[in-house]
Amino acid sequence: MARLGYTVFLTLITPILLARLWWRGRKNPGYRQRIVERFGAVTPLPHRGAIWVHAVSVGETLAAAPLIEQLLRQYPQRTIWITSTTPTGAAQVERLFGDRVRRSFMPYDLPLCWWLFLRRTKPDCLVVMETELWPNLLACCQQRGVPVLLANARLSERSARGYARLSALTRPMLQRLTHVAVQHQVDGQRLLDLGLPPSRLSVCGSIKYDVVVPAGLDEQAAALKQGWGKQRPVVLLASSHDGEESLMLAAMTSWLRRWPELLLVLVPRHPERFGPVAQACLEQGFTLAQRSTQAPGNDAQVYLADSMGEMLLLLAAADVVVMGGSLVPRGGHNPIEPAVLGKPVLMGPHYFNFQTVVDELVDIGAVQLTTAVTLAGDVALLLDHPEQRQQMGLAGYNQVQQNQGAVARLVANVATLLSDNAH
Repeated sequence: MARLGYTVFLTLITPILLARLWWRGRKNPGYRQRIVERFGAVTPLPHRGAIWVHAVSVGETLAAAPLIEQLLRQYPQRTIWITSTTPTGAAQVERLFGDRVRRSFMPYDLPLCWWLFLRRTKPDCLVVMETELWPNLLACCQQRGVPVLLANARLSERSARGYARLSALTRPMLQRLTHVAVQHQVDGQRLLDLGLPPSRLSVCGSIKYDVVVPAGLDEQAAALKQGWGKQRPVVLLASSHDGEESLMLAAMTSWLRRWPELLLVLVPRHPERFGPVAQACLEQGFTLAQRSTQAPGNDAQVYLADSMGEMLLLLAAADVVVMGGSLVPRGGHNPIEPAVLGKPVLMGPHYFNFQTVVDELVDIGAVQLTTAVTLAGDVALLLDHPEQRQQMGLAGYNQVQQNQGAVARLVANVATLLSDNAH
């Protein structure tokens, strides 16, 4: 009954969802493209047997990349179909995998959309990255005999409270999952409390620890830093949200008094904010260079990374990394990428999306917590003490190496699903 009410409500607001796509398309035209895919109208596959992976946006796609690469190697005869929710996620899929995979937008969670999508894609299993749960999706997969693996799952305390308030929808959803591979035991316990059967749970660790550093990255980073000015200290704000750049620019004034040659690198999370961030830098009187113009930036005070898919390269060229989404209440972003590169990391107080990972990295001295008030002084302290930066970076690198292996465990989960669902 709860799912019926949910379906009626979602059907009624579908025109609003379409209007929202059109509205967001003013800044990102990708929202206005391939809209029929959001209703399940995708190009049909000639035969069944696809492995379907859903990764919402850029972060989930990057996290899923090692898993998808392994699936491509292990199952060359199968089609890998990847769905995304956002245009930036879809662009990341295209950039990483090209025509080696089939890709489309994720349909709306309506039974008719899923009937059409599943009829055309004929998947043998679905791998959902992290915690993207939709009532009709799981019900339709169960009806068509498509096993579902919730992979790299995490559930913050706040999200668990939200799901608990919708228990009439949440409990049936969890009971329709074939298997759940959580990042940490605490995530698993929250899912068990919400109604997941214990026999369907395993702890696999975080797939994000299995980040692959591309060959030649150090050389590329050295060349980038050479263009900026090799001896300049570089502070990078990664995956920033509205309100965080202004905090960094305010701190920049004090940093420049101590290090006139310092370079601040800003990497906004969403491409539609590139323009406003550039304008804010200029309005505050800073000299600006932008990645899109290929300007070397050796005379700039601020370097705006208005590009996609280059985070590892930019992180590798930095001396101190501040993780975005944590200085404002957005939940923080992945600190593992700078850690695997041996970079010291500062996180603000809002990191509930990566609570366990951050707490572990803080405990071993790889991540230092900061606030909007103490940010300027905390960065300055690290810039003044290169030996502390080195120790933090080494601790983070060792932690990542010790926690790798989630990809192999998830591939084994997929193999079990395919075996159990063999025709």
